[in-house]
Amino acid sequence: MSAAPVSRRTRPAKAPLSRAVIVETGLRILDTDGAAALTMRRVAQELDTGAASLYVYVANRDDLMVAMLDDVIDAVPEPDGEDWRARLVTLIEDAMVAIGRHQGLALVALGSAPTETVRSRLLDRMRALLAEAGVDSRTGAWAVDLLYLHLVAAVADRGATDAVTAARHAEPSEDDAARARWSLRVLIDGIVATPAG
Repeated sequence: MSAAPVSRRTRPAKAPLSRAVIVETGLRILDTDGAAALTMRRVAQELDTGAASLYVYVANRDDLMVAMLDDVIDAVPEPDGEDWRARLVTLIEDAMVAIGRHQGLALVALGSAPTETVRSRLLDRMRALLAEAGVDSRTGAWAVDLLYLHLVAAVADRGATDAVTAARHAEPSEDDAARARWSLRVLIDGIVATPAG
């Protein structure tokens, strides 16, 4: 009787590639080594594969960055509570915190239209909360564009401010959180009080 076949493989089999695995790896590289270190070649190296293998799942680095942004936004929880305004503020603040945890993702958000499914869902969630306040659909559509732009611009600005603060070895100002909350309140109050057209 012959012996069972013996594998010639000297190392364990690689985990299967998927878009989710590539996105997770990209986020890990971004968080540990920064945006400059995030290349397709580096992601492939981390996954013990060739860069060409990644292109089945993502078109290029920009596509990977958008997928990473969508993954981060998709993890933002639905806010609890009865008050539409409190839920809207919580949703936007939670999205700001989530995006702000990952260097460079706010710039990706500024540089790409929110047409992807995940970002569209975030805008739909904002629009639904504004509708609860009695905001008409046209004003709601314009409002979510303004709120999304504010969200990503504030995160991008905070990232730049944090870098300057860190370079000076100073603590972030206690006024930063109050300023962010005030600007959001001004926007929401203005949206509710000012119908489009």
